[in-house]
Amino acid sequence: MNIRIGNGYDIHKLGTGRRLILGGVDIPHEVGLIGHSDADVLTHAIMDAMLGALSLGDIGHYFPPDDAKWAGADSLVLLRQVNELVRSRGWQIGNIDSVIVAERPKLKPHITTMRDRLCATLELKPDCVGIKATTNEKLGPVGREEGIAAYAVALLVSN
Repeated sequence: MNIRIGNGYDIHKLGTGRRLILGGVDIPHEVGLIGHSDADVLTHAIMDAMLGALSLGDIGHYFPPDDAKWAGADSLVLLRQVNELVRSRGWQIGNIDSVIVAERPKLKPHITTMRDRLCATLELKPDCVGIKATTNEKLGPVGREEGIAAYAVALLVSN
């Protein structure tokens, strides 16, 4: 069996007038993530991990932030496209593990819904997608609540 692993990372600033979307879930919060698309850092990190596993670059190559076509894009739609690209090359996801780093809001109540949305988009069983949440212990820009970050690792297996 051939396997590949890739890692992904994303961070976006928090600001007023934006929705907070993580893993395709709209989470109630007084501020949201700023970005060209919906700024879903979790989904972006997962896409970069998948692309990185096959040395296919990063999401900016496929969905450039200077292209108006992707303005306000739903990141789950983009994730579906990345998954189709991975599958077209003879690979499939073995599993994904991820962590969201945010001081607030508390994300534990939303983890299952995030996992379910990602699994539905990627056509995976729930035990194939891990999502954890932690704080940055008030350190750095995430700790000062200036942004939210996410890390992801994807294991791909050849069909």
